[in-house]
Amino acid sequence: MKCKCTCFKTILYAGISSEDLTSLKNEEIGLEGTSVTLSCKYSRTANVRDYFYWYRQDTAQRPEFLLSIFGSDDITKVDLLNPRRSVKMNEEKTRVDLMISSAEVTDSVLYYCASSLFLKHSKMSMSINI
Repeated sequence: MKCKCTCFKTILYAGISSEDLTSLKNEEIGLEGTSVTLSCKYSRTANVRDYFYWYRQDTAQRPEFLLSIFGSDDITKVDLLNPRRSVKMNEEKTRVDLMISSAEVTDSVLYYCASSLFLKHSKMSMSINI
């Protein structure tokens, strides 16, 4: 009986500081058709200003944006283009997970987890009288 395995590698990029995000595992191995979770741990409790991103990169290709989530989100976000992928924050707001259901061989690529601070922009109007 042949088993097909799918390998996942996670690399971290943080807009805040490289020490803020750490991968729980550098590599994940799963059987085709099973669910796989890739996790990044955040060094502190995330809040409404923290924003997290997941990307994937196939060999000799540019990174492709997958999903993003605010640190304060209590929901699971599903990828509309590929509903097998979803992202969520854990209850403690210290970890962001990328979940891939029904893993396929084509999912065997490099994954990036990134973070940044989200700054709210306010609209300002100004009139000048001359």
